[in-house]
Amino acid sequence: MSEHEAPKVGSIGWIDLTVDNADEVRDFYKEVVGYKTSEVSMGDYADYCLNVPETNTPVAGVCHARGENANLPAQWLIYMTVADLDASLAAVEARGGKIVVPAKGLAGGRFAVITDPAGAISALYQPPSS
Repeated sequence: MSEHEAPKVGSIGWIDLTVDNADEVRDFYKEVVGYKTSEVSMGDYADYCLNVPETNTPVAGVCHARGENANLPAQWLIYMTVADLDASLAAVEARGGKIVVPAKGLAGGRFAVITDPAGAISALYQPPSS
C-alpha cells in the first residue's frame, strides 16, 4: 500500500502474489514486464515490491508462501479497500462468503482474506484512520 495516499473505499488498493519460489517469480516479472524491484523485510527473509520502472513506484508484491501467507493459493490476490473491515466481514458471512484469513494488521490498517459465494478469493483492506 502506498504510504503517500490512502486508497479510496472501493478501489483496488494493492495486489500480491504469494508463491513458494518468490525469488524466481520476482525475476520473471522483472524480465517479462520490466519492473524494478525492492525488498520488504519480513524478519529473517524478504518479500518484494514490483515497481513501475520510470517512477520506482510500488504497484504489486511478490511474497514467499511462509508464515501468515503459507496457506494462500499461488494466484494474484487483490486487496479491495473498505471503510469498516468488521462490518464488511459480517457482510461476507451473511451473504454466503467465507473468511479464509481473519483480520490482521497491515501497513497501519487491517486486512482479511475472503472468498465470495462463487469461491473466488480476495482480500479486504481497511486503511488506518486519519
